[in-house]
Amino acid sequence: MTTAPTGLGEPRGPRFVPAPRATAPPPPPGTPYHSPPQGGDRQRRWPRLLGAGLLVAAVSASTGALAGRAAAPDGTGEVSLPRAELAPDDSGGLVGVAERARAGVVSISAPRGGGVAGGSGFVLDDRTHILTNDHIVSGADSVSITGSDGRRVSAEVVGRDPRTDIAVLRVEPSSALRPLPLGRSGNVQVGERVLAVGSPLGLAGTVTSGIVSAVERDVRLGGTSQTAVQTDASINPGNSGGPLVNARGEVIGVNTAIATYDGGGSIGIGFAIPVDRAADVAERLIAGR
Repeated sequence: MTTAPTGLGEPRGPRFVPAPRATAPPPPPGTPYHSPPQGGDRQRRWPRLLGAGLLVAAVSASTGALAGRAAAPDGTGEVSLPRAELAPDDSGGLVGVAERARAGVVSISAPRGGGVAGGSGFVLDDRTHILTNDHIVSGADSVSITGSDGRRVSAEVVGRDPRTDIAVLRVEPSSALRPLPLGRSGNVQVGERVLAVGSPLGLAGTVTSGIVSAVERDVRLGGTSQTAVQTDASINPGNSGGPLVNARGEVIGVNTAIATYDGGGSIGIGFAIPVDRAADVAERLIAGR
């Protein structure tokens, strides 16, 4: 059976065929049959086992506390254990990267036909051009963006390219909207750490982390077969159009689609349009070509 994973709106990700379930071989002829234990008996055992586990944990914790008091050198019964200090770069600098990226990411609202499509985008330059996915703004009656400062403003659609699923918006310049630096697709490596920033399910400024799972993955985006960056960073509806950034804070892709089963959320298979392709299309749209 083939299941079609859903994307962040259209387009959808590639098709996946689940592996067949392994089945135990039949017993040889003459083997006596033993009926499996009944569910009720199994259910009765679990509370006991769980209770025993909790009891062991509680006893262990109590024992440790008593040992600590007994070992206190000053006779007060209290022990002060050494605490590790988190160095600024212990997280790989991702805290600072996330803070800078969030300042350049916007939430997008694009009502159409009585409903409202939502997504994400990020600032490209000092003229406040915003890159996003075409499927977010296609057919919209109007478009507005909300920046990290919570201010909502109207946006102009500068240009759209349905084939690559890239669109460019523009808003009035604001000190709250900072351009994000662009990386190079050729420098992206499998295994490097990345952050996905956007507004999944309308939760603005959400940051998730993961790695690059694959590069030049063949998928169907924008109605055409293209290559994409695959990541296991959690991506869900609303992340579409937001940036995938590396540990240096450079945008390496535009989050566009996810693979799911039965219409669910992220299963750790997300796809981003490579930054070189997205930037080339954006430059062409801004130039009016």
